Amino acid sequence: MDTRAGAYAVMVEGDSILLSRWVPRIAALQPSWTLPGGGMELGEQPEQTAVREVFEETGHIVELQELLGVSSFYIAPELRQSAGQGHLHALRVIYRATVNGGTLTPEVGGSSDDARWIPLTDLKDLPVLDLVRVGLDLAGHNTEELGLAPEQLKAGTEQRTAATEQGATA
Repeated sequence: MDTRAGAYAVMVEGDSILLSRWVPRIAALQPSWTLPGGGMELGEQPEQTAVREVFEETGHIVELQELLGVSSFYIAPELRQSAGQGHLHALRVIYRATVNGGTLTPEVGGSSDDARWIPLTDLKDLPVLDLVRVGLDLAGHNTEELGLAPEQLKAGTEQRTAATEQGATA
């Protein structure tokens, strides 16, 4: 079984959330909005990963406020993007953060192609990965009222599973 650890940040200012648009490597999957963040590099602590990834994906310098929680899930071998791989256990460390510098600048040449402050009320109309719902839930937002209950998400279950796993192998 493979394990992937990543760190992500929830940044809500006013009625908007900072998200990055993940671009899948597989044409059959659609780009989807997600929390800025990504995989830990060798020797990195989760806090360092979250700060680095937010900067890479959004151009913003952030200060982590608190650990919101850890999300854990498994992906079966038949749902992985590459044949011959075993189960994947993904751990996502999620922080609340505030922006304290930088300029909103989408990532170039990475796993995302856009970054925006998106009104929370608009999320129900966009393709979003389940990680957005998880992060907002942990941050105390009523995701059901926002239209982000799992069955309400625009990205279907297969899309979210493949997208999460694709991000896990990036």
